[in-house]
Amino acid sequence: MTTSADFSHFFRHERSLAPLFDAVQRQTLRYFWDFGHPVSGLTRERITIGQPPGDRVAIGASGMGVMALIVGIERGWISHDDALQRLLTMVRFLEIAPSYHGIFPHWMNGRTGATIPFSRKDDGGDLVETAFLLQGLLCARQYFQGEDTAERELRGLIDRIWLDAEWDWHTRGGVKMLYWHWSPNHDWSMDYEIRGWNECFVVYVLAASSPTHGIDPKVYHGGWAQGRDFRNGRTYYDIELPLGPDYGGALSFAHYSFLGLDPRGLKDRYADYWQQNVRHVLINREHCIRNPHQYEGYGPDCWGLTADDTADGYRSLHPANDLGFIAPNAALASFPYAPAAVTRVLRHFCGPLRDRIWGECGFTSAFGETRDWYSRDYIGVDEGPIVVMIENYRSGLLWKLFMSCPEVRSGLARLGFESPHLVSSGNP
Repeated sequence: MTTSADFSHFFRHERSLAPLFDAVQRQTLRYFWDFGHPVSGLTRERITIGQPPGDRVAIGASGMGVMALIVGIERGWISHDDALQRLLTMVRFLEIAPSYHGIFPHWMNGRTGATIPFSRKDDGGDLVETAFLLQGLLCARQYFQGEDTAERELRGLIDRIWLDAEWDWHTRGGVKMLYWHWSPNHDWSMDYEIRGWNECFVVYVLAASSPTHGIDPKVYHGGWAQGRDFRNGRTYYDIELPLGPDYGGALSFAHYSFLGLDPRGLKDRYADYWQQNVRHVLINREHCIRNPHQYEGYGPDCWGLTADDTADGYRSLHPANDLGFIAPNAALASFPYAPAAVTRVLRHFCGPLRDRIWGECGFTSAFGETRDWYSRDYIGVDEGPIVVMIENYRSGLLWKLFMSCPEVRSGLARLGFESPHLVSSGNP
């Protein structure tokens, strides 16, 4: 795989963005392919430029990495057989690694499988990170449909991990909502409800889709959809927002759950999810254009606020908490929702800012021109959405794979969703 890219020639040939997409996706893919953990194959939580990578791997980012590898195969950057062997390494490791009622921790040691606590009491199962993992694994199961021994083994291992996940356990005995964490040492003491509108939408979809430990639809309607920040309907910068907190929240809300879930035509009694995501992105963009805090660099060529690094640590960034730091993944993973607007950003990132934010694994996590601060880190949950959402814009590949899962289609139908994928599959 390439280790660097010179973008100058792309600006002399504007008729096609394909070479630019190829360069960005292929370079970003290196984070997962070249820097995956050498023992487990799983995705490291972050890599700091100039420092040797450690053993800490991230479960959610590993699911995104699985999806990125599929893109690599389709684009001819990784061989089918090499990627298959990497995926087998990953799922064989996951099968024997500790889990908690079938739910994996946020972080684990990629060499030993031991849980690495995310915080003092967060030392057990993380339902959200596990959902992001399974979103990727189910795409791999649908992609590798061959009848040779290796592909059958891969599908079988993914099914085992998928069917072992006890989503219903996270209702705490039947409460009408899902809870994020459970610990064998601290039980439910973190008491973090998964509700309102945020990045966790796919958790409820998968929980309703599970053939073995599925939740009742009442958990979705009575928990997730009843959170304080679920329904909105207010207008920001002359754009009406159907769901979510004021100004929409972090842009990861429009990305993480929709790496596999296809928002095109996806509707339920609460929202049209394509419309929701498009409007969320446009509000985020408009905020940066109007730039009420007068941060340097903001404008139509440079926008994108999400949870990410800042000069003062990791923060949840959004228009209601704008600290002056732009995350490249925030705009770039929004390509399906606002392609013309994001194209301007991509050209800017690959032009004037390239020497400060581009490296061997693509774009670094964030930057703040007002503070003259440029991250030296790559983060797995930043890099994955760049590769996957650009691909969904180009071909719809991951959307097609995930929505081809019969369990997912069944789960969406149980929850009362409409989708072209449900009609085409024969579901009502």
